[in-house]
Amino acid sequence: MKPLLVVDAANVVGSVPDGWWRDRHGAAERLRDELVPYADHGLADFPGPVEVVLVVEGSARGVASVPGVRAVAAPGSGDDRIVRLVAEEGRDRSCLVVTADRVLRARVRAFGAEVAGPHTVRPRPGRSSPRTD
Repeated sequence: MKPLLVVDAANVVGSVPDGWWRDRHGAAERLRDELVPYADHGLADFPGPVEVVLVVEGSARGVASVPGVRAVAAPGSGDDRIVRLVAEEGRDRSCLVVTADRVLRARVRAFGAEVAGPHTVRPRPGRSSPRTD
């Protein structure tokens, strides 16, 4: 079974002040598209292929899945949906959650998930490759 990479869309999109607040749905779609290569290649400390899941909430809920990235809409709290995903789908495999949210990090660690910061999948401007926060 492939390792599971879960990305907190709202948190990762919000990590780069690029005007995302003017079009939250479009920003989540751009992030989804940026995540596609990770499905095959993984990350430096989390080698691929991996199953990539992008958890979206609020006005980004309509973001569709694409080959390589499954978009999961949170009916309420995105954090609660991420925790449920990790508990249900991350049990018997490696699981990495990408978020900067400290409370969410603690919640998913309780289920055995590893955590990494947003810049792991979304390099800061001027950086050519992802890194682990």
